[in-house]
Amino acid sequence: MNSNDQSLARIAAALERLAPPPPTAADPGHGHWFGWDGHALASLPPARTTPLSLYCGVEAQAAQLWENSRRHAARLPAHDVLLWGARGMGKSSLARSVVADLLGNGHDLALVQVMLPALATLPALFQALSGTSRAFLIFLDDVSLGADAAEVHALRSLLDGGVQARPDNVRLIVTSNRRHLVPRSLAENDAEAINPRDAADDHLALADRFGLRLGFHACDQQTYLAICAAYAQAHGLAFDPAAALTWAAGRGARSGRVAWQFTVEQAGGQGKPL
Repeated sequence: MNSNDQSLARIAAALERLAPPPPTAADPGHGHWFGWDGHALASLPPARTTPLSLYCGVEAQAAQLWENSRRHAARLPAHDVLLWGARGMGKSSLARSVVADLLGNGHDLALVQVMLPALATLPALFQALSGTSRAFLIFLDDVSLGADAAEVHALRSLLDGGVQARPDNVRLIVTSNRRHLVPRSLAENDAEAINPRDAADDHLALADRFGLRLGFHACDQQTYLAICAAYAQAHGLAFDPAAALTWAAGRGARSGRVAWQFTVEQAGGQGKPL
């Protein structure tokens, strides 16, 4: 080996030492919280969740999601779920809290969060999970599909009987601020669409693939105060309704998220951990 070859070999060896090996894919048979980046399944630490008893104003939605998820964990017939509606009303956190509650009650269930850029790789994820008998919930958060017909048709096929449809041990939980997953820019009178009515129908047909659709609506003042009071009681905080209303007015909204932000402020001011 000449000096040039030796130099190249040393450089290659140095680069190999600097470049970490690709992470080992997580075993879907062990653990309960996973992430999918489009290439490999990764184990995640347990999610921080809110007890179901603290969800005010969405008790019916929580009960339906819990029961559907319980059935899936027991390998009974269960629906894919669309959680839609107002921002900050607990759609995303409820999905995680339901899983945590079921795990605490002895059910075997795993949640896999998928980032939206990896949507096209769901068939690979389904294949990775199909060899395991346990139940999985695939969590797609804050979905609002554009007018990309290929994207819409692909997800419809995965949900309902296509060649690459999801396996029986997998169900989807999808959250969206819109009931039909249709962005505001997708208007039926869009002059650029060849057949705008067909484009809108495609998106509506996608929403129709979810057997369970649960709506989350903006809360009124009474519900907002009830959420704040429940948080205060759970964490041993003094509760001032007038301060809670002032906090909401300063943010121009009342929601579960705003109530939690008020709770964080109150806990900090009262010197108590959460």
